Amino acid sequence: MLRTRSTLAYRTDIDGLRAVAVLLVVFFHLKLLKVWGGFIGVDIFFVISGFLISSVILKEITESRFSLSSFYQRRIRRILPALVLSTAVTAAAAAVFLFPSELESFARSLLAASFSVSNFFFWLHSGYFAAPASEQPLLHTWSLAVEEQFYIFFPLFLLGVRRFFPGRFKLAVVLLASASFALSAVGVYRFTNATFYLPLTRAWELLLGTMLSLQLFPALTTRAAREAAATAGLLMILIPAFRYEVSVPFPGLAALPPCLGAALIIAAGQHGTSFVGRLLSTRPVVFIGLISYSLYLWHWPIIVFQKMGMLQPPGAAEHTVKAIVFLLSLLVATLSWRYIERPFRNGGLSLSAATTFRFATASTLALALAAALLLASHGFPSRYSAQQVQVASYADQDTYATYRIGSCYINTTVPYDRTKCLQRDASRKNYLLFGDSHAAHLWYGLAEVFPQVNFLEAASSGCEPLLTHRIFDTGRCNDIMDYVLHQYLPTHHVDKLLLAARWEQGDLDQLGPTLAYLKTQGIAVVLFGPIMQYDSPLPRLLAISLKHDDAALPLRHELTRYRALDERMALLAATQWKVPYVSFFKLLCPDNACERYAAQNVPLQVDYGHLSREGSVFVAQRLKQSGLLDAAAPAQQLPAAQP
Repeated sequence: MLRTRSTLAYRTDIDGLRAVAVLLVVFFHLKLLKVWGGFIGVDIFFVISGFLISSVILKEITESRFSLSSFYQRRIRRILPALVLSTAVTAAAAAVFLFPSELESFARSLLAASFSVSNFFFWLHSGYFAAPASEQPLLHTWSLAVEEQFYIFFPLFLLGVRRFFPGRFKLAVVLLASASFALSAVGVYRFTNATFYLPLTRAWELLLGTMLSLQLFPALTTRAAREAAATAGLLMILIPAFRYEVSVPFPGLAALPPCLGAALIIAAGQHGTSFVGRLLSTRPVVFIGLISYSLYLWHWPIIVFQKMGMLQPPGAAEHTVKAIVFLLSLLVATLSWRYIERPFRNGGLSLSAATTFRFATASTLALALAAALLLASHGFPSRYSAQQVQVASYADQDTYATYRIGSCYINTTVPYDRTKCLQRDASRKNYLLFGDSHAAHLWYGLAEVFPQVNFLEAASSGCEPLLTHRIFDTGRCNDIMDYVLHQYLPTHHVDKLLLAARWEQGDLDQLGPTLAYLKTQGIAVVLFGPIMQYDSPLPRLLAISLKHDDAALPLRHELTRYRALDERMALLAATQWKVPYVSFFKLLCPDNACERYAAQNVPLQVDYGHLSREGSVFVAQRLKQSGLLDAAAPAQQLPAAQP
């Protein structure tokens, strides 16, 4: 994300490539334009940073004028001012919007971010794609920590090579990059979170940029070669951006196409121009690239606090809110770039060497002190009543353990335990619960309320139970879904197959053929529709509604598209698919007033839509009362929902 005009010729196409990277990340976080794989933008940034920083360091080392002190001073002036300001503002917003338990968690992440180790913190506390991570205002600082660790250790590595293995720069970089890539390719399947966050498994992406600066690849001196390389590079970025999903094991091999794509575009611009290079060099694109660092810093806290603070115009549609958040992020980033980044880097606020290091020390200690204060106060619980704190605390409770996570519900690349999770019981009815996390959250309640039924479970995060193959999924989804649909069900009798998922409108075209296939196998299916979902965690909505005595607040933040989807699925189930259908809206929303609590001060759901432990039991009890899963009734007698 860095540029040094004084020692490296300025390239507008690289700023344009920065723009592509940051927009992919922002669109991914906002869920805009179906950029499901926009997380690859961070990897593009790594390649760019590796190229630019290595070019500067190697040039200065070659000219025998490299100084660690001078290098660190430039990095501090480039990175720290905007980072400190955005972090301080984020901390102030957290003190206003977050509930005590949330504020304590934020304080721990603030402490980690202060010392540039937030990647280690989030490795130990949260998966990047897990639901709780979406409520962490400083989650995005993990990538900054990786870069900062690279800036600290890479110059030392190069100086060590120069001292002890003179003339072996290229070999040392290639060996280190190869080892890092191999570790990433293997680790993504065995140590998923660690591989995502740790510098050792990300180093190859930065070192790919270093290899470009060392000119280890053939020079693209002809116009045809540059055009082909740049075009291929752009496609290698855009195709994963639109086709990857969070279920793709990442980084590993899946990170190779976008990283090579970025490298090809950079390489194409080293010896001339190309159509892609000119496109990236247009003024609007370059401007986004110039503000890309600030845009990356500010967009995520704005997204998080907009959701957690429910800050939106009354009655605004979801896409309108996203557009406002995007434009606000651009505005704040522009101001940050204009009045913080530029003045501190080479303007009126530029600091001397000694002052720069004093500023770094003081700002680090100030942020760490703020984190310590938040922790010592236990998140300032006096801001809320005991009831509000109790209700809000359910957003932090580990209810996912009730899903049998890591064995029957898979959210990483650990193996699915077929022996345990598909073990039939000859003395009871055997029902197979099949789908994603919206299937897994039903298991605990069903097992508690229907002891006469043996509930088997096959569930995987983000994996709808459909026949469709996910092109870029290299393991988890396709393996589990294919095994159950094509191997287990045709050869093992189950009394009912309970199909549940976080359905979207786009799933219906494939759901029909899947149900038809199951019918040909003679399998009795019960289809569960979408559950109520919200734009913020339900415990937070309920606590705020209590604070402001506004019982209608959760309804205003319900995602209404799932009501429409439920009506559509109920109609199709009754008229075309001919399968029993469970409508959560009919089950839990009599007279359109949905249940929000499973018991007194116990929210029905723990986040945007997943059931709490008590909520799972509550739903199962309603199912039992409805007779929809009556174990004594043959499958063909189960009532279907009416449109």
